[in-house]
Amino acid sequence: MKEIIPIERVEQRILLIRGQKVMLDRDLARLYGIGTRDLNKAVSRNLDRFPSDFMFQLTKSEYDNLKFQFGTSRLKSQIATSSWGGTRKTPRVFTEQGIAMLSSVLRSQRAIQMNILIMRAFVKLRTLLATHKELAQKFKELESRVDTHDTEIQAICKVIKRMLVVEQKPRKKIGFVV
Repeated sequence: MKEIIPIERVEQRILLIRGQKVMLDRDLARLYGIGTRDLNKAVSRNLDRFPSDFMFQLTKSEYDNLKFQFGTSRLKSQIATSSWGGTRKTPRVFTEQGIAMLSSVLRSQRAIQMNILIMRAFVKLRTLLATHKELAQKFKELESRVDTHDTEIQAICKVIKRMLVVEQKPRKKIGFVV
């Protein structure tokens, strides 16, 4: 199956908020090829399918933090703005389970394909994080082994130095004694 968009573009849209990997409603709407307003309407009609661990609305401070991280130019394109210049409301964000639930709410063929792609991106990200954790653990083990090696090497060097120091006995004088 040919992918609609590169998986890397989806991965770039996954954010870490409240300790969870999530995607903004605006990014999801773009991927699904619908308006953010239409996506949120569909979700609002099916709120019982989206508990707080599937979807939540950002607080003002979380939204401001996102603006600070990404700059206002990117987020202006991410968040709907009113004609008066401010945002109408803070965006909703969806966890991996919430995105999976969107497939039951949005039934277009593109939505199905995009859900598959997004799920693959989440799995790839999870695999990368697991790999990094394994590498960090192995590095920590190696570091502790090297620390013990250092003390062992120092002890060996002390023994070798002691062996190299030869006791100097007084020499007998060679020759005639007068």
